[in-house]
Amino acid sequence: MTDSTAPPDDVWTVQRILQWTTDFLKQKQVESPRLEAELLLAHARDCPRIRLYTDLLNPLTDDERTRMRGFVKRRANREPLAYITGHKEFFGREFAVGQGVLIPRPETETLVDVCLEHIPTGQPASVCEVGFGSGCIAITLAKQRPQLQMTATDISPRAMDIATANAKTHDVESQVKLLAGDGFEPLGGTTTEQFEGIVSNPPYIREDELAGLEPEVAEHEPREALVSGEDGLLLTRRLITEAVSLLKPGGWMILELDPAQCDTVADIFGAAGFFNTRIYKDLSGLNRIVRASLPKGS
Repeated sequence: MTDSTAPPDDVWTVQRILQWTTDFLKQKQVESPRLEAELLLAHARDCPRIRLYTDLLNPLTDDERTRMRGFVKRRANREPLAYITGHKEFFGREFAVGQGVLIPRPETETLVDVCLEHIPTGQPASVCEVGFGSGCIAITLAKQRPQLQMTATDISPRAMDIATANAKTHDVESQVKLLAGDGFEPLGGTTTEQFEGIVSNPPYIREDELAGLEPEVAEHEPREALVSGEDGLLLTRRLITEAVSLLKPGGWMILELDPAQCDTVADIFGAAGFFNTRIYKDLSGLNRIVRASLPKGS
């Protein structure tokens, strides 16, 4: 007996294209192929993902099929899902992303959590971020601490465009000052102590590591946001040294790093005059965040 309500086999329904896409992405060794098939199809249909399950037997329009075909082809070429959909969730908020900007990672939410432990609630504070990318760190901190003033820098013009748009979307333009340039250089070379804290998710991949990473990262994300010298710590060393003159007495610096680098960076902090160093683990239980402070009397 056949179900008279079922569509013919030659009709590309939501259910059929989900199954086909899941199988195809699995063959291409894409992680979580079913989830990604759903996200791609929801994007192609411009609908919430949950809507797919109420429309399983509905056929796709020609335009939806064309869009979906293009999205699946891009994902099969290992272009990151976030670049295809144009957004990524971070700390419960949607952020626009695109080619030329590092995609926010779950590990970086731990970086934000550690920062929030050090930023007081209900009183003014000033924090600097180096390498704002999509703006997800600076914007999230500003949303979580309404009296916080963020100054953030990035060398990428593409990052400036996207972060500016995200700051407007999340209504923190008055709290987040975005500056174009390398490291602390956009601050104007001042040595005036001005920040309670400095935060960064700097590039920390070694030159010889990049080619061995998954294609989504190695072939699509911006190299300047990933690689930093032979040991991955070229920029980190510079930032730690330069941060000393930019922090108020007792000021803190918090960095996200490769787990294997955390002990080394703790030593770099100590050599630069920081103390009270602590290493935090991410949600996977790996060393990920290093925090250090300057003496209060410096």
